[in-house]
Amino acid sequence: QVQLVESGGGLVQAGGSLRLSCAASGRTFSDYAMGWFRQAPGRERDVVATISRYGAMTYYADSVKGRTTISRDNAKNTVYLEMNKLKPEDTAVYYCAARTNDSGRRVRITPGEYDFWGQGTQVTVSS
Repeated sequence: QVQLVESGGGLVQAGGSLRLSCAASGRTFSDYAMGWFRQAPGRERDVVATISRYGAMTYYADSVKGRTTISRDNAKNTVYLEMNKLKPEDTAVYYCAARTNDSGRRVRITPGEYDFWGQGTQVTVSS
């Protein structure tokens, strides 16, 4: 089992910034592909950004590209999501996800490719 604990969500004004963190349990964090997804009320869970095992490959949804950075620190078993120029449409519950024993050959961008999920952290952007 892998436990994922997100933190860093909250209420922010449009144009502001947030950094989300996700701490993972387990000894082999560098074997995990990691991703951030979000789900707004009444909508499906969508990918925000993903990162390969050692950070060589990243993927960003078009809606956040250019104002979002995903990164990871394998020594701290943590993945980060830094979001800038936040918009009201970024309001959602943000989930961290892990794909264990990943080959590292490509980025993983669909929810079904991930094995473990955090509980989520609410991000609310006011206009």
